[in-house]
Amino acid sequence: MRWQDRVGAKLVSAASAVAKIASGQTVAVGTYTCTPATLCRALAERGRRGELEDVRIEHAASLFCWTSPDLRRAFRLYDNFATPFNRPAIHEGLVDYLPISVWQARVVPPHYSPSPDFYLVPISPPDAHGYCSYGPGVWLSPALVRGAKCVIGEVHPEFIRTGGDNFVAASEIDFFVPADDVENVVAPPGAPPSAEKLAATDTICNLVAAELINDGDTLQMGIGTVSASLAKYLGFRNDLGIQTELITGGTAELVKAGVVTGRRKSMYPGKVVGSALVALGREELDAIDGNVVFELYDFGTTDDLRSLSQQRNFVAVNNALVVDLTGQVSAESFDHRPFTGVGGQTVFMIAGAYSDGGRSVSVLPASSRPAGGARVSRIVAGFPPGTAITVPRTFVDFVVTEFGIAELRGKSLRQRVGALIEIAHPEFRDELRLQARALYRV
Repeated sequence: MRWQDRVGAKLVSAASAVAKIASGQTVAVGTYTCTPATLCRALAERGRRGELEDVRIEHAASLFCWTSPDLRRAFRLYDNFATPFNRPAIHEGLVDYLPISVWQARVVPPHYSPSPDFYLVPISPPDAHGYCSYGPGVWLSPALVRGAKCVIGEVHPEFIRTGGDNFVAASEIDFFVPADDVENVVAPPGAPPSAEKLAATDTICNLVAAELINDGDTLQMGIGTVSASLAKYLGFRNDLGIQTELITGGTAELVKAGVVTGRRKSMYPGKVVGSALVALGREELDAIDGNVVFELYDFGTTDDLRSLSQQRNFVAVNNALVVDLTGQVSAESFDHRPFTGVGGQTVFMIAGAYSDGGRSVSVLPASSRPAGGARVSRIVAGFPPGTAITVPRTFVDFVVTEFGIAELRGKSLRQRVGALIEIAHPEFRDELRLQARALYRV
């Protein structure tokens, strides 16, 4: 039987489904790469026609532009991550930015509505047993499906199935809408990294894999050019485990090669656990589809500090935007303007620092060169006013650039400053020494 026949009268067009949304209501939308583009476009079209006012859009890490001038009367976006689609509007004060870092299993995080009027979410077609999959990302879906007054599912026939919380009964979906885009929900934009950044990534990942990861460790690897590339450098390791929020490229190959076994994990032994699959090609997705090793859970479960800190030999590796000479990490902004978001980085870095035998590792190229501009250091003496502190220096064990590893755990302020200057870009070391004397008297 075709899935369309299984859902019967619940099958409607996108325009018909979003026609039920009224002014002043709250609409939650699937997270990040699981943005339901077909439903978003249909709802935005209603906004452009002047049919809606003051609709509260709760779209975590939104990959849809809700903030163009022709939509500002219709929608107000609430988001915990500054993506390229809405970052300029956040800087203009046109988005309610939510700095969230408290995640609890099966709970909608603070400042998002636990019972929105509508939840728009991409799903697979129902199977013969009446269950749909959330495909490549569970995110916040289980809690939002339970709490929403009306759930509209955007159906993607290509969606994979995994273990964990990655299922929802078709009976819990109020309306099914065929997706216009059958290959991807939406892809995050961005220019490819420069040759210089790729070379820095290669050096940093080799350093982390060789010096900071041991056989039997359980890893979390964050999103970002450097940390998300780390899996490709771990082929010589043994008995690794994965306990993360976002499963990145190369993990399936490590499982196939017997490098990732999870045998020594304290939590979910033998399983690769995350909340979503990000930036994976079709071949790797197919390798994960139906593979009992992979389990996806709601974001609150994967990012709950209370359980993560109990994982032995837990190593958290995350990208930083800038690090100051005392070890403070900002992964959110270069100044007072949000550039990304907290996500789970704070939680995972604290868990790595607390874990018995664990480590917290921040990675970043030592410098960057904005298009057409001069080189700037990403190791800085101090942050500009308003810069967000994503990870306090008290929870940062190691900082790694292409120039080496700075070990910070147990170090004095003077020792931290010296170690971080040594891994800064050589062009900036003398200047950083002068600034450190003025600021910290070291």
